[in-house]
Amino acid sequence: MFVDIAKIHLKAGKGGDGAVSFHREKYVAAGGPDGGDGGRGGNIVFKADSNLSTLADFRYKRKYAAEAGQNGGASRCTGKSAPDLVISVPVGTLVKDAETGRIIADISDDEPVIVAKGGNGGWGNQHFATSTRQVPRFAKSGNPGEELDVTLELKLLADVGLIGFPNVGKSTLVSVVSEAKPKIANYHFTTLTPVLGVVRMGEGSSFVMADIPGLIEGAGEGVGLGHEFLRHVERCRMLLHVIDISGSEGRDPIDDFEKINHELAVFSEELSERPQIVVGNKCDLTNEAEIERIAQHFEEQGLRFFPVMAAIAEGTEELINYVAAELQKLPPIIKYEAEPKPQEDFSAANKRDFTLRVENGIYYIENCDWLMDIMNRVDPDDYESLQYFERVLRQTGIIDALEKAGINEGDTVNVCDIEFDFVR
Repeated sequence: MFVDIAKIHLKAGKGGDGAVSFHREKYVAAGGPDGGDGGRGGNIVFKADSNLSTLADFRYKRKYAAEAGQNGGASRCTGKSAPDLVISVPVGTLVKDAETGRIIADISDDEPVIVAKGGNGGWGNQHFATSTRQVPRFAKSGNPGEELDVTLELKLLADVGLIGFPNVGKSTLVSVVSEAKPKIANYHFTTLTPVLGVVRMGEGSSFVMADIPGLIEGAGEGVGLGHEFLRHVERCRMLLHVIDISGSEGRDPIDDFEKINHELAVFSEELSERPQIVVGNKCDLTNEAEIERIAQHFEEQGLRFFPVMAAIAEGTEELINYVAAELQKLPPIIKYEAEPKPQEDFSAANKRDFTLRVENGIYYIENCDWLMDIMNRVDPDDYESLQYFERVLRQTGIIDALEKAGINEGDTVNVCDIEFDFVR
């Protein structure tokens, strides 16, 4: 079965917990805290695999979880970071946030993409020693990894898409001009899955053609398998609109052309404006006058028309040479850009509660469980992450409260047992 959309649950690995440990060595008095940090939890990484053509595997396994990082040890030993969990998907798979529809990644090349980040390891008690607290008997737990539901949506990567009603000869055409070998028979919906074929134009020159299963009226609203099929046309740089010029199915080829273009416009206005070439197939089943009438109709609309007999490859060479030349003028295959994750609003209207206490020159921010969740997501080694944390402190009024309390440059601030120097 061909599957081109799936929903799965991802859970990146939790960071390892920091260790509570004290240095013990003969003849060394008061060795001090030496608890090591926990290791990073495993990321969940998506990678394109050209050997895969459907998302069928995700029908049977829907939950993916990476390993947790190792806990810290004594003697300042940092726990081992967990390996990444790599998920292979077909080339052209979009990864979307299932809740918001936000595009997280477009898996269209060989570059692996981290979709869910593992949690940072917790700090060992070596980090919590101060002049006033020399025997810290606590450490920080590892941060949880990112957890989310994602929708996988396959959009085939093809330069040229063959569109048209069922049984007009799309599969026959792709079979004679490319290396693809689709199933061909004289009845509707023989092709139930999109088929990709490589059209070779000579050494170092080729393009990919997709045989999109036949569309019907109402496909733009999802009638039949409309959306499932139209999804695969979206990336195509050019469309070959195949019509049965003989009307052997009892339909008018010009009317067929108009109906399919209407479905494209309903599904996507942008898609309906994609460059099109009209291919009149089954010319051996009609007369020259009818071919000339239909050719004149499309040429008056500014569309290039090619009469062919795909079954015997008559006229296909001229068609393919023209397609290859036109592709040189078009932009590359569409790649969707990842959409940024919306940041939480910490404006004045959304300030959070907290209390400020000053003791022995240390400024304690307390009763702020909401801030602990944010700190768990902050990477102290990442500049942008620290900037985000500073912005949260300012927007929620914490920095204003510290300044009103008389804090100076270099004074110690304690937030959820994490201490840092105040910097203006």
